[in-house]
Amino acid sequence: MITLLAAVAGFVAVALGAFGAHALSDGFSGKATGWWETATLYLLVHAALATALSATDSAKFGLAATVLLAGAALFAATLYAMALGAPRWFGAITPLGGLGMLSGWAMIAWAALKA
Repeated sequence: MITLLAAVAGFVAVALGAFGAHALSDGFSGKATGWWETATLYLLVHAALATALSATDSAKFGLAATVLLAGAALFAATLYAMALGAPRWFGAITPLGGLGMLSGWAMIAWAALKA
């Protein structure tokens, strides 16, 4: 299931990255453009990593992939929302996604040490 979700996240990252670069570029402020680009980069990188991790037989790596992907999705979603005009308080949610990504990376390191 995580492979499917990671593939969807990768697809969404590429699609929204292209959409932002072409359809929204004239309407974005500098700050909104930065949010959009950061959201796209982080979502795409973490989707690719989650896809790779989900191919292992290790339950520890699979859990790390799930946490990593959930964090990246939350992080990116809040940045995309703010770039599209959502209230700035969404920015208070963004670090929770960052913590998810950091936790996922820590879990990868832990699983690697135990492997």
